[in-house]
Amino acid sequence: MRLIQKLKGYENRYVYMKWASGGEYGKIKYVGEDFVEFDIVDVDSMSYQETVLIYAPLILEVSIGGSDISRIVAEISSQLTP
Repeated sequence: MRLIQKLKGYENRYVYMKWASGGEYGKIKYVGEDFVEFDIVDVDSMSYQETVLIYAPLILEVSIGGSDISRIVAEISSQLTP
């Protein structure tokens, strides 16, 4: 299975993604045939910093779970208004 096919199942989830020129926490917004649209989250303010389009072969690592990811999800969830 290719990475791009696996990432399709993680659309709209918070992850840590590392690619050739950087690595950031954020939300996978869309997974296309050759690119991933990724919303970067500023971990200090828990606000969206920017959206980047990453060429899929440049993605080196994607962390889907862990304490940092759980903290980001909890922080953003607490900011939602009912």
